[in-house]
Amino acid sequence: MISFIARSAFQKMVTLFFVSVVSFLIIHLAPGSPSQVDPLNPKFTPEMVERFRQEFHLDKPLHIQYLLFYRNLFTGRTVSWKDNRSVLGKIGERFLNSLPLFIVGTLLTWTLSFPVGIRSAIERGGIYDRTATFLSYLLISIPGFFFAYILIIFVVTKFHVPVIGMQTFGLGTTSSLHVFMDRIWHLLLPSVLGATGGVAVLSRYVRSQMLEVEGQDYIRTARAKGLPAEQVHYRHALRNALLPFVTMVGLILPGLIGGSVIIESIFSWPGMGRMAYEAILARDYPVILTVNFISAVLVLAGTFVSDILYMVVDPRIRL
Repeated sequence: MISFIARSAFQKMVTLFFVSVVSFLIIHLAPGSPSQVDPLNPKFTPEMVERFRQEFHLDKPLHIQYLLFYRNLFTGRTVSWKDNRSVLGKIGERFLNSLPLFIVGTLLTWTLSFPVGIRSAIERGGIYDRTATFLSYLLISIPGFFFAYILIIFVVTKFHVPVIGMQTFGLGTTSSLHVFMDRIWHLLLPSVLGATGGVAVLSRYVRSQMLEVEGQDYIRTARAKGLPAEQVHYRHALRNALLPFVTMVGLILPGLIGGSVIIESIFSWPGMGRMAYEAILARDYPVILTVNFISAVLVLAGTFVSDILYMVVDPRIRL
């Protein structure tokens, strides 16, 4: 077990190194440069450009820039080219904003997907299964931005409440309970919208896994022995159908960084996805590279945790 963890950790570190190199090269191979002189801006003089290049090491070879960037990143000295703020500070601030959306959306997705998918598999071909299938494909087909505007129009016209931003504008000094409930209300709609697509996709996956397991020989043997249907479905079939989802648990971690650019933009939610999108538009390379690096760390950490969990829950796996 220890040798497996050490070997896997080493492989993940090597992968992370190559990801950092490739992402750094891709960013710098993009056309244009943040230090280009804008002929329409008289304040952007060549002297200012040269100072900018020297301050951020853009006048050095590419491999030196790579080493200096990640040295500053690991020591917390990397700053944004856009506002000269600490990149880790900006990411930490936006991370705390995206975290509630991620937690609530993930809980809604996984809590609703399994009951819907399991019942659809048990009642295969029935009215419930056909209805769930139709609604799932409908939610998958509707673009997120279109569905978001429908929800906003419905909630605003029906309940006459604000839904944009993290809190109501001009709330003023009110009680802590009022502020907390206002934050929960603003969190509800984008979280529900973010979970709809996940529920539609994951419930279909749960259904297919259950149907695959239900057709196995040991399930037919359990039925032939006269075991109750609930015991056959939930004790034998469901336990084995859940094994592939152990791998998926680790893959949800990158959602902490990626978030949803569309949802955060529509609802004016200052989260990670929106910050990454704004950094791309502004050619803020330190923010882009840092977000990409942290995303890669989360992906590799998630797959590492999934591998260990899969070995724990499935005794057929051997190191």
